[in-house]
Amino acid sequence: MTSSPLAPPLDVEQAPDRPPLLHIDAPGDAPSWAAEHRDALRAQVAEHGALLVRGLGPRTPEQVGTVFAALAGGLMTEREAFAPRETYSPGLYSSSTWPANQPMCMHHELSYTLEVPGLMLFACLIPPGDGGATAVADAEQVLQALPKALSERFEREGWLLTRSYNDEIGASLAESFGTEDRAAVERYCRAHAIDFTWQPDGSLRTRQLRSAVVRHPVTGRRCWFNQIAFLNEWTLAPEVREYLVDEYGADGLPFNTCYGDGSPIGEDVVAQLNTTYERLTRREPWQAGDVLLVDNIRTAHSREPYAGERQVLVSMAEPRRLADCVPTPEASAR
Repeated sequence: MTSSPLAPPLDVEQAPDRPPLLHIDAPGDAPSWAAEHRDALRAQVAEHGALLVRGLGPRTPEQVGTVFAALAGGLMTEREAFAPRETYSPGLYSSSTWPANQPMCMHHELSYTLEVPGLMLFACLIPPGDGGATAVADAEQVLQALPKALSERFEREGWLLTRSYNDEIGASLAESFGTEDRAAVERYCRAHAIDFTWQPDGSLRTRQLRSAVVRHPVTGRRCWFNQIAFLNEWTLAPEVREYLVDEYGADGLPFNTCYGDGSPIGEDVVAQLNTTYERLTRREPWQAGDVLLVDNIRTAHSREPYAGERQVLVSMAEPRRLADCVPTPEASAR
């Protein structure tokens, strides 16, 4: 479905410290409005990397799902989730379960998979009382701002994600792979370049090597695209990291990241990555009925700490093969 040629041009507000923002008068039929303006909205996302639509006003999960389908077409089923989500309908999820007082640092959704979402869609049904913004940062700018020696090492080697699945922390086998059947999990891992080992207690540990820098599939521009900082042990609150190390051991953390050669990433490097992200972060507090569209390859996103109730729904769309985007394909083909 395409936008009506009679639809007026979109008046998008831009400021250096927040994502591009489009104010609209609440339409009587949000899905129809979204379908009519789909191409114009998507053109803004292509130009700016993200767009926050204020006033569209979906109020229920059913309305959100219909709006998302109008904007993106088919929605993806999540695989390899790092944290649990509630499923509202096929392809429509709650935001990841994560402690409200802990930030979800800047990252690109599912950047460790071989087929990544090209588009992220968020909708706010209940805004938090304080904080909780889904902030964004331009991945091209992040790459340019990082020390050259550091970005070149990650571009050359890629990054290594290690995971240990258990029933207490993070997503379970069923939540990540859609099944608890060992044979099915093994088939998935072999098909998706994931090394795996079953532990004596029956738990699963995995390792997957991925590229840290990719080329955008449309623009061809190089982007810092990964979850190196977010899934690293040094991004965790000190007391959380200490508990997890004591409970599971340094090699048994639910998730951690390394350089592509397996070397540990120092606390100073993780701090530098997060500081760079923060310097380039754009944020806008959620309001009820807001819809945010994010180019997942060009733009990183985060979830900031919050107080009070918060209900933000999420969908992923437009799958992209990582192998079609990487300038160093060997890091995503092992």
